[in-house]
Amino acid sequence: MTLLRELVAGCGDTYRGTQERALLLLGFAGAFRRSELVALTVEDLAFVEEGLVVCVRRSKTDQEGAGMLKGIPKGTHPDTCAVAALQAWLYTAKVRSGRIFRALDSHGNKTNRPMPAYTVGRIIQRLVRQLGLDPTQYGGHSLRAGLVTAAAQAGVAERVIMQQTGHADVQSMRRYIRNASLFRENAAAQVGV
Repeated sequence: MTLLRELVAGCGDTYRGTQERALLLLGFAGAFRRSELVALTVEDLAFVEEGLVVCVRRSKTDQEGAGMLKGIPKGTHPDTCAVAALQAWLYTAKVRSGRIFRALDSHGNKTNRPMPAYTVGRIIQRLVRQLGLDPTQYGGHSLRAGLVTAAAQAGVAERVIMQQTGHADVQSMRRYIRNASLFRENAAAQVGV
């Protein structure tokens, strides 16, 4: 979570930064694949009292297009609330229909072209580089893996994590957990050495 907060803080208050903040926070909270994230449209969203319901119409594991709903709760911290960040982007960019995330021109202005999926990884790598970290260790899947890892560290049950990610197989989901239980579930720590 600390890294996510630092990345979001690095977005700044520009037009580009407002979109990137929404992209990062929604991508993390929803554990979206980059292709799912950039395919979302305004019509896929339902703002509710608890936060946001997102309809993912098609994903890697749902080729038939049955769809799945993901709940994005309102954040407890204003700087990492995906719902507020998304509302700010939609308002700022005057996005009322169609794709939520749009390609920007070289001056940072919104275009009517959808954001390509590879852009998600480039944004993450640029922001990570600004923090002095190795950008080759991060990419478009980092948001998804980050939520899985953070949830595992917080002791969230695997079935609950899988509900958010859409994983059908627990082994596939476990590959996302990056050293989450290295010290939390450690035999040496449990015996008091």
